[in-house]
Amino acid sequence: MRALRFLLIPVMAVTLCTACGQRSDCVVEKASMTVVGEACPRFGVSTPGGPDAGAEHAAVTAAAGQAPAVELWFVDFTAPPPIGALEAVRARGAEPIITWEPWRALGDGDYDRFAYPMDEIAAGVHDDYLYRWADELRTWGGTVYLRFAHEPNGDWYPWSPAGGTGPETYVAAWQHIHDLFALKQARNVKWIWTVNVPHEGSSPIGPLYPGDDYVDVVGVDGYNWGTSQPWSRWQSPEEVFGPTLEEVEDLAPGRPVAITEVASATEGGSKSEWVRDLVNYVDNHRDVTAFVWFDHLKEADWRVTDSAESATALATALRRERGTR
Repeated sequence: MRALRFLLIPVMAVTLCTACGQRSDCVVEKASMTVVGEACPRFGVSTPGGPDAGAEHAAVTAAAGQAPAVELWFVDFTAPPPIGALEAVRARGAEPIITWEPWRALGDGDYDRFAYPMDEIAAGVHDDYLYRWADELRTWGGTVYLRFAHEPNGDWYPWSPAGGTGPETYVAAWQHIHDLFALKQARNVKWIWTVNVPHEGSSPIGPLYPGDDYVDVVGVDGYNWGTSQPWSRWQSPEEVFGPTLEEVEDLAPGRPVAITEVASATEGGSKSEWVRDLVNYVDNHRDVTAFVWFDHLKEADWRVTDSAESATALATALRRERGTR
């Protein structure tokens, strides 16, 4: 998520969250985001300052009652490989997700949106920069997840069909970068292809999928906006994610799935109950290997640290003690 998306979510019939009332049998987290099965999805976080913001990380750890096992942050296409941030994540025993955005950040939320068009990336114009990333990440050696050009089905990024990038060009750029990293033998780099949950104006996700040989984990981003916006309404985790999880599981059967951005607004319902329902919901999806809470104050107060009730709900849900949450 980068800016207010001016979405218009269509009004739907109320859907019951079938997983929210169930108790998951999982009691330990999955070993990594590439492991599917009965273990619980890994709990992750994204904070405004990223891995180097120790106070932000400490606040989330205190709220959750445990350190996040996944840390996600954002870099643009001018950033050097963030080795210092990767070291900070590794020191905390977590898995890193770098959201790698092909544009230039200008500061104060402004971007040069067309500095690195996807057709140029596919044609090799920026290969020197890409080679540097591949070389330095390979040398660093730890597992790192690259989430390149995320949410291409939305209408807010230039690497989307709505932003002027056709699906064929998007896929060609993705495959070119992946092949370049493979040529450099950066085998420690894993690839997350992320879509946003659908809304009015979304593009079909099928033509944007780079292919099983190019994707290690499928990501899904989604938010409960509640009544924080004139166009939004309160939605359960099932309403937010259910249709998209079904679609990506059909598109890429057997691939691990990570909820790479998720949060709830406060307006319109009980945020603490929503947090608890979310953990129950993802625990009951075998293919979901992680969920990353977007702990930012932006269009709404997405932070789980915004109230003692939300923090307690998260900590209680994450304990995953049979019959006690």
